[in-house]
Formats: sequence, C-alpha cells, structure tokens
Amino acid sequence: MRVDVDIATGTTDRHVVRWINEGLDEPHKHFLIHSGLVEPFRQLRDRAASKGYDLCVCSGFRSFQRQTEIWNAKVSGHRPTLDHESRPMSLDGLTDWQKAEAVLRWSAFPGASRHHWGTDLDVYDAAAMPRGYQLRLTPEETDRGGMFAPMHDWLDTQMDINNGFFRPYHSDTGGIAPERWHLSYAPLARHCEAVLTPQLLAERLHDQKICLSDTLIGHLPVIYERFIRRR
Repeated sequence: MRVDVDIATGTTDRHVVRWINEGLDEPHKHFLIHSGLVEPFRQLRDRAASKGYDLCVCSGFRSFQRQTEIWNAKVSGHRPTLDHESRPMSLDGLTDWQKAEAVLRWSAFPGASRHHWGTDLDVYDAAAMPRGYQLRLTPEETDRGGMFAPMHDWLDTQMDINNGFFRPYHSDTGGIAPERWHLSYAPLARHCEAVLTPQLLAERLHDQKICLSDTLIGHLPVIYERFIRRR
C-alpha cells in the first residue's frame, strides 16, 4: 500500500469518507474516517453492540489546517492546555520549548497528528453517557470507575497491534499522555507511520503560520523520539 506525504501530513482529504454515528444527532453524528477503515470499524461496533455498548466516534480525520487551529489556540491560551494530571495549566512564564512540551503532552503539532491519516479514532460509549453530559476525553472518563471504563475493558480483549485495532498511546513513555480512548487501525496506520519522518515534518512546518514553528523545527529529533515515534 502506497501512502503519499499529503495523506501522512493531513494536507488532503481524498482518502476519507463520511462515517455516521447511528442514532445520534448533530454535531455528534458525522465524522470522516479512512475509506479502508469503514468495514473494520463497523464490525468492531457490531461486536460492541452485542455486549451492550454503543461504540461511537467523537474524532476521526483531522486536517492540517484544523490541527493548526487547535495548536495555535492552545499555545496562545485561547484553548486550555492540560498538565500531567489533565488539569488546565498556564503557559505564562515558560520558555518556548517548555510551552511546546506542555502542549505536545496532549496535542500533536500540525503535520504530526495520527488523526491526519483517518486511521485513528477517538471513541466513547454513547449508551453510558448521561443526557446533556459534555464529553471531555479524560482519564477520569475511561479509567477504572469511569463511565466508559466497562467498554474499554471489553475493547482490551479486542486489541491486536499487528493486524487490527490497537492503542498507540496505551502507556506513559514520557511523551504523549496515555489516551485510552484513542484507537488506531494497524493495517492502514503502519503505512502512514513509515512515511512520517523528521525531515518531512520540517518541510511541512516551514513557511506556515504555526505558533512556535521555529522551536518545533529546532527540537524535531527530540520531539520525534518522544512524541511521534511509536515504541
């Protein structure tokens, strides 16, 4: 399978199609996912439904432009940045590199997000969520005692890092915080992983209106090892 750099860095959407969360209303109904992910995810959703879970997508494909908006909003303080305990923190008084590290803990910079590929999804159990609840995607929701923990405990039995769905951020390795809600589909994602290199990322960051871009480029070898390369 050939994956070009536009797919790997989120500058095209030609590889994605619409996914519909059945039974939900806007804005929770429609998302974009990789065309090759539709049937595998439908099968996973059907298996979840047989166990009483309503496996829904809350984030799929995300473009380079959308990731830029999220990144810039966090760096500028217009969107919350979370600390290691998933609590809002201030970036005031930090160096540019410290700011970048803080934001990278929970958000990839533009061009480096796995959501660009359409192979990765953030998911939740709509059947377990109270009416009117504002989804936050935090460990409190997904870890033991959380409303979505039972579904994720079941998903643990379905994970296959080589041939199916897996969690790329299953543990804390000093980079991105653990995200139990983030699923990736290995047969598609591995091809995107192979294309994404520090050199390509540096090229995509040049001449873009991205906050801290010079800092990101200057620290790319460290960022790649800590926050991008899956271990």
